[in-house]
Amino acid sequence: MSDAAREYDRAIDETEGPVTPQGPPTDAGLDLDEEARERRHEALAQIRTFGDPVLNSPASPVSEIDEELREDVERMVGIMRDAIGVGLAATQLGIVRRLLVFQAGRDAPPTPLVNPEIEWSSEEVATAEEGCLSLPGVIVDVERPLHVRVTGRDADGEEMLIEASGLEARVIQHEIDHLDGVLMIERTTREQRKGALRALREGTTFSPQREEEAETAPAEA
Repeated sequence: MSDAAREYDRAIDETEGPVTPQGPPTDAGLDLDEEARERRHEALAQIRTFGDPVLNSPASPVSEIDEELREDVERMVGIMRDAIGVGLAATQLGIVRRLLVFQAGRDAPPTPLVNPEIEWSSEEVATAEEGCLSLPGVIVDVERPLHVRVTGRDADGEEMLIEASGLEARVIQHEIDHLDGVLMIERTTREQRKGALRALREGTTFSPQREEEAETAPAEA
């Protein structure tokens, strides 16, 4: 296992609070040495953030499985790991192709998924906090199906069928949303969306818990 991979596993284990679909939106709670912190910042610098029109652009299907695509996969996995994320869509790097990678657990291998499609989703849903590497400092509650069945191909063009539940299902749905040009703030409540947009415009942070604490805090004299 590479040093970056070990740092990824350790950071995911030691992150305070929930592990959101794309990993922690800030460095808070991450026990990183200086080298790992620098790698994370370099990785985040490559990710398109709120306001970039590519994030609202639906990706085009991948028509050819070739060496260029495998190089994209390798680069995406490296950036996901260095950023301490658990998923990444190609559009977040300005690549408008239906390609994503995810790793929804420390013991799971990083998995690329080409031309992913949700074939089935459960009626059973769950609401959980989500963060996004493209929306730094923002966490919102998002309701999603708890189980999904997804089809696609791997980096060699072989057909894949993934039946996912829990965090893995949430990560995959979050990344497919990116490929459809949909951001998580479009799937939260109106109030949280307004708070998140305000934070993004002002360069501050937003989370439902922080908002709730602010509302219930006693007024200072």
